[in-house]
Amino acid sequence: MTRQERAAWAFTLPVLAVIALVFVVPTALAMALSVTDYDLYALADWSNLNFVGLGNFADLLSTPLFWRALGNTALFALIGVPAAIGASLATALLLNSATVRWKPFWRVLLFAPYVTSVVATAVVWRFLLNTRFGLINYALGLVNIPPVDWLGDPRASIPAILLFVTWKIFGYNMIVFTAALAAVPGDLMEAARLDGAGRWTRFRHVTLPAIGPTLILAGVMSVAGFLQLFAEPYVMTLGGPAQSTVTVLYFMFDEGFKWWNLGQASAVAFVLFLLILALTLIQTRIGRRYEWL
Repeated sequence: MTRQERAAWAFTLPVLAVIALVFVVPTALAMALSVTDYDLYALADWSNLNFVGLGNFADLLSTPLFWRALGNTALFALIGVPAAIGASLATALLLNSATVRWKPFWRVLLFAPYVTSVVATAVVWRFLLNTRFGLINYALGLVNIPPVDWLGDPRASIPAILLFVTWKIFGYNMIVFTAALAAVPGDLMEAARLDGAGRWTRFRHVTLPAIGPTLILAGVMSVAGFLQLFAEPYVMTLGGPAQSTVTVLYFMFDEGFKWWNLGQASAVAFVLFLLILALTLIQTRIGRRYEWL
């Protein structure tokens, strides 16, 4: 081993050790627990721990609430990911315009929600969405729209939480897109403009291919984030009304820390891990196939 290789290993081994400690080991333990009946009794006496094989996974398939949670999570992702990425990209394009003044101020202001506490901002939004004294219903009343029970109506609960989540996270992707847009070759944009290409044509054939890898990264991160929604419905609706905002992670939390079915909760975590991994691989393959992304 050369001196450079030893130096490289010296720098990377601490990072690899941390990754193994906080990712590999917990993942392996969750996989191990998912094939047992680990519960509150096993916490007190390990002799109560039994191997059940795929029994926990079979129980999940026969649990209606799990399928409801899976459907809610899919709905959050299908609507939330395009909304969050679209809002982030549109804002980044707007801030990239030469006519916008005070760009650093707007970037900091729009990025601020991402770094604030999820619980604190969720509590604030719960008051904003309140049916009787919330500011959103007050604004609707100014245009003669009757108040909406945002967090008490199953038809409005998911849109209300999606509105909050999109506002909360879009600043991160906005900063990423802003950096990507700054790297778009200016001579290509100028050449396209001189050739008579309009704004949409320049965006479609110059900007979009240049930021394609960033777009794929934002898609992967956003999908993973929406599939792991927990704090938002937990604080704002407690999974209600009528279980309309129960997500997979919320279901896992209830199984593990409300009912102490830790083996079942580990099985849910493993299913979620496989789901995120599969969707990440699909997105990566799509990104490689369509080079214009």
